[in-house]
Amino acid sequence: MEPVAKISREQIENIKSANAGRTVTLPDGTVLPRLGQGTWFIGDEPSKRQEEMKTLRLGVELGMSLIDTAEMYGDGRSESLVGEAIEGIRDRVFLVSKVYPHNAGRGRIAKSCEDSLKRLKTDRLDLYLLHWRGSVPLSETIEGMERLVEAGKIRRWGVSNLDTADMKELSALAKGSHCVTNQVLYHLGSRGIEYDLLPWQREHRMPIMAYCPMAQAGSLRKGLVENEVVKDIADRHHIKPLQLLLAWCIRNGDAIAIPKASTEEHVLENAAAGLVQLTEEDLQRLDAVFPKPSRKVPLDIV
Repeated sequence: MEPVAKISREQIENIKSANAGRTVTLPDGTVLPRLGQGTWFIGDEPSKRQEEMKTLRLGVELGMSLIDTAEMYGDGRSESLVGEAIEGIRDRVFLVSKVYPHNAGRGRIAKSCEDSLKRLKTDRLDLYLLHWRGSVPLSETIEGMERLVEAGKIRRWGVSNLDTADMKELSALAKGSHCVTNQVLYHLGSRGIEYDLLPWQREHRMPIMAYCPMAQAGSLRKGLVENEVVKDIADRHHIKPLQLLLAWCIRNGDAIAIPKASTEEHVLENAAAGLVQLTEEDLQRLDAVFPKPSRKVPLDIV
């Protein structure tokens, strides 16, 4: 990828156009880009604040208009940074935040939501997620979410880190079918959801949101980006291995990937992954090295 200073307006428009043409549709008909922006660990270092805000704003310009955050991230620091970053462009952003499980009951969910809204400097969330399942009954969380929808504090709600049995339980509850997405870990090196969770969500026309779509930094990511097949396919498409991982994640149109970027150059690389069209041969080669699951495996969570 070229340095940011050398990216022309034409190139930016090409990337933006590509991402606009590759979308995912929620059960309520809302159309979203397949590529969004994650914010885990963003906002933790004051010295990086201005660069991180510029990066988020550039991501929106490039068509990555979904921004995902959570009250957990930096104890609200991520939400505060996002709120500052989207001032003046709030209506162009699909804003997502998440509530802690212990705050997802009747007595606390409204306050948690209000606190998130204050940090984000907005009057509503486009999507509010239960961060993971805790001790609060799902029926109680649904009730709280529905009240927030009625109050205009959130537009819609979903969940995160729920496995197939949890999703079936949720959907059987009153108004459980109002859930529009499930945010889970998903990347080329972690394909467990393809055995039953992803097929179940496809059946219910409910896309997933994929966090860590390029794997977390560490030995697993290193093993992916240094794999000879991954490198060869990336070279043939004139992209970086990490861009290949991102293109793979959004290949089918039923996943919204939310990679994090801390610099403008990085967010440009992420956005440019939307231009990549993997061939059937590419996918078969990747399947051979990183096969689909042949049995049920526990849901990966980080």
